[in-house]
Parts: sequence; structure tokens; C-alpha cells
Amino acid sequence: MSTLAALAAEGSTYETPGVKDFWQPLIGDGAFAVTRASIVILLSVAIIAWLLLAGTKKLTVVPSRKQAATEVTYGMIRNGLGRDVIGSHDFLRFMPLLFTLFTLILLNNLFSVVPVIQFPTMSRIAFPAVLAIVVFVVYHWIGIEKRGFVGYFKSLVPSGLPAGLIPPIFLLELITDMFTRPVTLALRLFGNMFAGHLLLVLFIGGGEYMLTHGSFGLKIAGGSSLILGFVMTVFEILVQFLQAYIFTLLAAIYIAGALADEH
Repeated sequence: MSTLAALAAEGSTYETPGVKDFWQPLIGDGAFAVTRASIVILLSVAIIAWLLLAGTKKLTVVPSRKQAATEVTYGMIRNGLGRDVIGSHDFLRFMPLLFTLFTLILLNNLFSVVPVIQFPTMSRIAFPAVLAIVVFVVYHWIGIEKRGFVGYFKSLVPSGLPAGLIPPIFLLELITDMFTRPVTLALRLFGNMFAGHLLLVLFIGGGEYMLTHGSFGLKIAGGSSLILGFVMTVFEILVQFLQAYIFTLLAAIYIAGALADEH
């Protein structure tokens, strides 16, 4: 930032990236605007549908690359997150949800480093928030289906508590299940994608600006910034994969908790 400040002192103008760069309406404005993020997520749905249809259209014993990629991805979610976390008795009915969560989040995260697109959809809080709401609607639905409406809310309080502790414990568990867990699930994904993309824009955009507008010393700093931006891009791809995996893993853990006898 000190080098960018030096550029400013030389009279050059550089606009530091910020929150405003993540709001990119294409048609209209306000709450009902068609934004770049909404177009990108629709594109991701079309790409995932095409990849799955292409990978499963002609199944063979010796799989093609598309079939192998589809099988590896499905197998990782099925065995590592579905069967091992939820359990072999119940996991199959939740596979459509887990597979959709992982592939949708992963592709939208990776869009951050895809040329031309270069926008991580999950850096807009509305998208991870909707996914978290879907997970917790399923979570509460499972609990109510298993124990009944009254029994589900009774299960929030551990048995054997003194009568005086039941109201505050019930309130705390209700806030945790209805508010804290969904919010943290959404914020974890949003925060990582927002901060990661902002850093990439800062290092790459700032480096390019110093190379093209700065003095000799600033050009060296700009080159260093671009190299660091490239290293961070590789690291960011790892973070994007991990965040898709962690979100899906937590969804599986919550579902397993709702199915457990001890809720």
C-alpha cells in the first residue's frame, strides 16, 4: 500500500478496489437488478448440467475422461461426505443435495480465476445465505419428521437438567439452531471468497498500474506485486476447493446430527 501511496503522491490516480467492485448491475438497479453475479450463477448451472449429461450419456466399462471426472467427483461426495458422515443407512436420499452444493459452490468459486468471468459468485452474501437456508430447512425438516413437532423442540434441551435451567438452555439452543449456525455457515464461505478475490484484485490490479504508470522503482514493486498475485492465485484455487468441501461437509454433519438419536 505504501507504493500505491507513492504513486498517488506523484499525481497518478489509482482507485483502490473495495466493496463497490462486487456490485455490478447489468440491467436495472436496486434489489431487482440483473447483476453479473446472477448471470454467472445461471452460467454455472448450465455448465454443470451439460457436464453431467455429457459424462453420463454413454456409460462404458472403460470410462471416457468426462465419465471418469463425473464418477470421481460423485464418488468423493458419496463416500467421503455422504456415507462416512451421515451413515450408510440414510445417506443416499441426501446425495442430490450434497452433490449439488459441492459442484455449484466449487464451480462458482473457481470462476474467480477464469479469464473473462473473474467473479466468485459466493462473494455476494445472498448466494451463500440462500444455500445455508436450504441446508437448515432440510436440517429442521429431518428433526421434525423424526421426532414430531413438539418432540423436536423438546429434544433441544438435554434430559436430566434442573427445571430452572430448562428455559435458558432451550433459548440458547433455539438461537444456535435457528440463527447462529446458518449465519456462520454462510459467512464462512462469503468471507473467504470476498477477501480472497479482493486481495487478488489489489495485488494484480495494483501491480499492473505501477508497471504502466510508475517510476523505475515502482515498476520493480509492480512486478513483485504481480508475481505475488500469481502465487496467491494458486493458493486461492486451493481455498476455493476447500471452502466448497467444508460447506458440504458441514451440511452433512448437520444432517447427521438431525438424524442422530441424541439431537
